[in-house]
Amino acid sequence: MDRDLIELASHGDREAFGVLARVHGDRLYAIAHRILREVDRSEDAVQQALVIAWRELPGLRDPDRFEPWLHRIVVRACYGEARRRRAWIAHIRVLPIDGPSQPDESSNLANRDLVDRGFRRLPPEQRAILVLYHYLGLTPAEIAETLGIPAGTARSRLHYAHRAMRAALEADERSALVAGGRSS
Repeated sequence: MDRDLIELASHGDREAFGVLARVHGDRLYAIAHRILREVDRSEDAVQQALVIAWRELPGLRDPDRFEPWLHRIVVRACYGEARRRRAWIAHIRVLPIDGPSQPDESSNLANRDLVDRGFRRLPPEQRAILVLYHYLGLTPAEIAETLGIPAGTARSRLHYAHRAMRAALEADERSALVAGGRSS
């Protein structure tokens, strides 16, 4: 079904492209939101990606590669959106709280918050690699194909993104300890 819609849309059928946009829109938004971490910016990136996809669809040689092609466009739109709004990066200071001695269900929320803060410290390019790997479940070879880079480069970027994420989490933990030490 997608292949027929893609071919129709590539020949200018707006309804076919509308169906494709609806079918793939949620996934594109999920990717953008995981990279940009803000609703408005994610929506802008998806809209930009869909406009680019509509304009460039006639040049897509293999309709079976539509989804990776679309993922590449949304990742690049996220890069552009991040460059345009770099000044909006928020710095959150973690304040210590006294909580229960036994972990409860809120610890899962705390872990997600910790990961989110660490993720926000990464540049969009590293966020994108991690989203493609962990959220979409792509292999480094598939990431390379999606981003149009060599497989070795994708593996290297993934390695450095994991390393940067670890460093961001450790930095966040250190800043929380420092902040906790000041309040005592």
